[in-house]
Amino acid sequence: MLTLNYSYRIYPDSNQETMLDEWLEICRRSYNYALRELKDWIASRKCPIDRCSLESEYIMAADYPFPSYHQQQNQLPQAKKAFPLLGKVPSQVLQTIVRRLHDAWDFFRNRGFGFPRFKKYGQMKSLLFPQFRSNPLTGWQINLPKLRKVQINLHRPIPDGFVIKQVRVLKKAIGWFAVISIQSDMSLPEVETPFGHPLGLDVGITKIIATSDGFVEKGRKFFKGEQRKLKLLQRRLARKNKRSNNYDKARKKVEKQHNHIAFKRKDYHFKLAHQVCDMGDSIFMEDIDFRTMAKGFLGKHTLDAGFGQFRDILKYVCKIRGKYFGLVNHKGTSQTCPNCRAEVRKTLADRIHNCPECQYQCDRDVASAQEICNRGIETTTLGLRGKETVCQVEVSGVMSLDNWRRGATAVLGSPQVEQVACSIPLWAEISQCELGGSPLTALSS
Repeated sequence: MLTLNYSYRIYPDSNQETMLDEWLEICRRSYNYALRELKDWIASRKCPIDRCSLESEYIMAADYPFPSYHQQQNQLPQAKKAFPLLGKVPSQVLQTIVRRLHDAWDFFRNRGFGFPRFKKYGQMKSLLFPQFRSNPLTGWQINLPKLRKVQINLHRPIPDGFVIKQVRVLKKAIGWFAVISIQSDMSLPEVETPFGHPLGLDVGITKIIATSDGFVEKGRKFFKGEQRKLKLLQRRLARKNKRSNNYDKARKKVEKQHNHIAFKRKDYHFKLAHQVCDMGDSIFMEDIDFRTMAKGFLGKHTLDAGFGQFRDILKYVCKIRGKYFGLVNHKGTSQTCPNCRAEVRKTLADRIHNCPECQYQCDRDVASAQEICNRGIETTTLGLRGKETVCQVEVSGVMSLDNWRRGATAVLGSPQVEQVACSIPLWAEISQCELGGSPLTALSS
């Protein structure tokens, strides 16, 4: 079963936009009401039986059941009689709001922190239509319950064999969007084992990516490039009276600027991910927690680069294009020589890798990417350790240092070739053996 999400821009008219805004506000109040009931039930049972809380608490009866998802969902018909305003929203949309609350509650129980919060005015941004009897798309219009037909920019058609399962209407500062979830009986083959040409990927601030093949992409600063305009808009917002019409207009301009920066970054990440997939068949990256990196002295630039979003996008692109994506241990990748695996200590100021053991020299980020590729090969089935051909090469003691494919040291020149009693890099073994060659042909030169 294959499920994809396609995002389209929709253009509701003034009446439809008013209805959507009213629905969002009703859903926000319903979410807060259900959360209040949940918190009251917890508060009435958290204090001991022989003493009361220092603050006033709403006490529920002892036999009152826990306000679970099914109980609160079954209470919606009675709530519509008490509050006729709820009848304006489609019934399934209200059910998804209750489902959203209990998903947050289950997530809090699993990880132990992050209790669901009340949503302020304007914080409810999306509505979910979970079910359709027939195809809601008719030409350049989408038919939604109680909204009727809404204009949609169908910039790419729905593929043949896919059925629309649900539609999420999303409100942003620049307009309204419809995220259509489509599903098909076909399934993409899971690439569980690496194959073909391996590629290590190192991410950084000055160079957003550096590959084991020597390709380097200079980093782009999206937030810093637009920060001057954003600062001006935020200064104008600070001078407005809160909750006034001018304040709301200035706030929307700030939000639009943030959307503009985010869209540029996401578009660039998708293009870069496809470019990386064109270079190799098995992609390896570091398993870094980028949230920890964002807390350092380069936190602003780290968040601007969006490494976590790029890794998620690259994983998705590798899946739809039939590539293998794997994560390796990140510790010491920049402090290890990818050729002889000796430890070479470097500071952030050292941008060139120069190994004193084997005299291997190349760019620091490229060397880190090559070490990532080595670790990826070692931890997967691409590793050739233990095979007879590798043992024959290793016992010979012959090694060529200039064996990185497509000139990893093209900028700085190749290091001096010396005969060193150590094994050749796994990356070079895979390049010759796994793809039909022999490592002995690489060593014959």
